[in-house]
Amino acid sequence: MKTFDGYRRPDGSIGVRNHVIVINTVGELSALTRKIANLTPGVIPVIHHGGVAQFPEDHTQTLRTLVGTAGHSNVSATLVVGTENDPIAQEIYKILKKKGKPVHTVCLNKNQKIPEILHEGRSWLLTALENSKKEVREQCDITELIVGLECGGSDAWSGITANPSIGAFSDMIIREGGTSVLAETTEAIGAEHILASNAINREVGREFLDIVRTYEHRIKQTGEDIRSANPTPGNMAGGLTTLEEKSLGCIKKGGGTPLKEVISYAGKPTEKGFVFMDTPGYDVESVCGLAAGGAQVVLFSTGKGSPTGSPIVPVIKIGTNPKVYEIMSEHIDINAGKIIDQNKSINDIGKEIFDKVITVSNGEKTAAENELNQEFAIWRLAESI
Repeated sequence: MKTFDGYRRPDGSIGVRNHVIVINTVGELSALTRKIANLTPGVIPVIHHGGVAQFPEDHTQTLRTLVGTAGHSNVSATLVVGTENDPIAQEIYKILKKKGKPVHTVCLNKNQKIPEILHEGRSWLLTALENSKKEVREQCDITELIVGLECGGSDAWSGITANPSIGAFSDMIIREGGTSVLAETTEAIGAEHILASNAINREVGREFLDIVRTYEHRIKQTGEDIRSANPTPGNMAGGLTTLEEKSLGCIKKGGGTPLKEVISYAGKPTEKGFVFMDTPGYDVESVCGLAAGGAQVVLFSTGKGSPTGSPIVPVIKIGTNPKVYEIMSEHIDINAGKIIDQNKSINDIGKEIFDKVITVSNGEKTAAENELNQEFAIWRLAESI
């Protein structure tokens, strides 16, 4: 059985990083949150710009994403920055405390001066950082790994080199007992019947088709037709010509293993194996959902060199062609273009990705981590109110 060295958390989950983070509950607190993080080198700010007044479906999705991020297994300790009598801060604190996660809350309120809030936050974070250094990695079974599958800035090579190689990786890790989670509902439109026919049973196939139809219907209600919006101008500049061509390439990241489960945005898989998460095609929001759902590592193919990263999970970039890897190697980890000019096979690159996932899980930093690419955005379903 293959293993890696990770951090065992009090709730039994396994992390591949040991971050101490500070996270805001509402967008108004973004600057204050960043100030607290800047006072404490080594702490990662996780900042979003959502407001308090949201439609119920957005409130639920925002809370689920913040809880999944703040309580992620890659996080050692979390400072929550909220407002006075903040129900989101209170809920995050209650859930994380129950999981045994070190958590503290500071709140903007009329009875405490800003310098006092900054001092309180910094003091707690300094202690949390010292405590995190005492935590040590232990040998863990690869069956405890959840790997997110993402793409961004796709080109004509995506469906020929990088995405099939990620699919080969996905089949490999599932054979070892691990889990892969494919995302981006919009990127499956036009090829959704193929993924549905590969579901483990009719119910799962129907659930997948339902989220595709629901997403497409929601877009149509705005007066837009996603079938005419994809491929994007950037995709077409990279050589993609039709929606179907893009989607057929995208779903190759899922490999050939039957689809076992369909989960909501930022939801956690209850099954091991191949899973699909309902997310938008916008890669920052999609990676955010994969991470909040428990993925410890995300794979990300790109033909145009998208630099998207994450504040809490390592994002491994796979370039689709030799040129993008040569020009943007500072934020791309693997060159799937070797299939084009070095006589490598899809399985060769799939094995290279597999080995990279293990070394990254053991602590090796990705290019995105070295470049401090820490984008974070939550998928919004309705208008702001």
